[in-house]
Amino acid sequence: MLTPLVLSGGSGTRLWPVSRRNLPKQFLCLKGERTLFQQTVARARRLPDAAAPIVVASEDHRFLAAEQLQEAGVADAAIVLEPLARNTAPAIALGALEALARDAEALLLVLPADHLITRPQAFADAVARALPSAREGWLVTFGIRPDRPETGFGYIRRGAAIGEGVYRVERFVEKPDLATARGYLADGGYDWNSGMFLFRAARYLEELGQHAPAMLEAVRAAHAQARRDLDFIRIDKDAFARVPEDSIDYAVMEKTARAAVVPVDCGWSDIGSWSALWQAGERDAQGNLREGDTLAIDTHDCLLRSHEHHLIAAVGVRDLVVVGTPDATLVAHRDAAQEVKRIVDELKSRGRSEHLIHRKVYRPWGSYDAIDAGPRFQVKRIVVKPGASLSLQKHHHRAEHWVVVSGTAEVTRGEEVFLLGENQSTYIPLGSVHRLRNPGKVPLELIEVQSGGYLGEDDIVRLDDVYGRR
Repeated sequence: MLTPLVLSGGSGTRLWPVSRRNLPKQFLCLKGERTLFQQTVARARRLPDAAAPIVVASEDHRFLAAEQLQEAGVADAAIVLEPLARNTAPAIALGALEALARDAEALLLVLPADHLITRPQAFADAVARALPSAREGWLVTFGIRPDRPETGFGYIRRGAAIGEGVYRVERFVEKPDLATARGYLADGGYDWNSGMFLFRAARYLEELGQHAPAMLEAVRAAHAQARRDLDFIRIDKDAFARVPEDSIDYAVMEKTARAAVVPVDCGWSDIGSWSALWQAGERDAQGNLREGDTLAIDTHDCLLRSHEHHLIAAVGVRDLVVVGTPDATLVAHRDAAQEVKRIVDELKSRGRSEHLIHRKVYRPWGSYDAIDAGPRFQVKRIVVKPGASLSLQKHHHRAEHWVVVSGTAEVTRGEEVFLLGENQSTYIPLGSVHRLRNPGKVPLELIEVQSGGYLGEDDIVRLDDVYGRR
């Protein structure tokens, strides 16, 4: 069976301020109505004879992955949780071991969750061309036919044909300078390295064992200690910490004698920068990609993206990226879009939080939006899904006032359990054990006012939690 393996551990720092550690780009709707993660899963499931997908995700994003799979109608996926980031070679090894537990002859189709493909049938045709070689033991990668001299991607030099539309990899090439990239484009024998692969799961582990035996041994040990928790397969953290970190390219593909490439023109983009999104998007007559509430006068070849209820207006500019969120605005030249990561690094060094979380934070029970804050107070708009419940908890440093805006709240406060309706309120004293639940069939919306000497999210002592959080 063909088993899609969706790698969903990336952080997407070059798409700041929209992509952040708690909500990276694969879980965002950057093009179309579904997230890149949902598009990737749907694209894989449409392939002939595709089995249930395996998703390898960061433990921090487990509920995002589960909820988006549920929204997409995918109920049979296995979600393997990485407790630590160890790059693609170990992540694929985890997926291979999981696939082999189902099917000893499993073919693994490795797909990064944050890629965009606008012509899925062309990609499906490329997978079909790759299948015979993969079954014969080749490790097949998919090379994207270049349409411009791109310096942000690695390249693959095609060698001799080994099948119809399948070539031996002559060599992998690092990201080139502009002059070299122009030469590759003129040569015609080079493709972009897409990071997508097809091979037998057992063959990948065989090659990994030959070229990185310590990595394979450590991954096997970590996978053997995995435990099932709700919808997740949790990899043992201490064991996984002993796994060496490396990419599949360096650990296996550049060393194996059985690497093959299938060139494909499928409207692919890794959406690796705002410039890449501008390139892949639908631009107006002035070359602008505009999303949200924007106004452009005498503005050309720009990307303008606003958040809800926030106008971005531009006049007399060209080749800019302007992206706004409720708590941050990015202004960059399109040619410098790859350098946005430097802003993230600077935010980290200053101890700021804008690279970590959005003002609006998603939780398995719903979301909260930190709408105001000051010395000793914070105000949040909280939305709880129908039937969902927050943990039974207490706080050492803050008290809370809750005002119901719409819906019905079931409140546990100490030994009391009572209902609140629209326009009703209650007070949660400091140290009081409490829980908030939505017993209704519509979302519960309330305003929470916190007051106290410390208002950090880590001032939560969870006594009971249906989502297994601590």
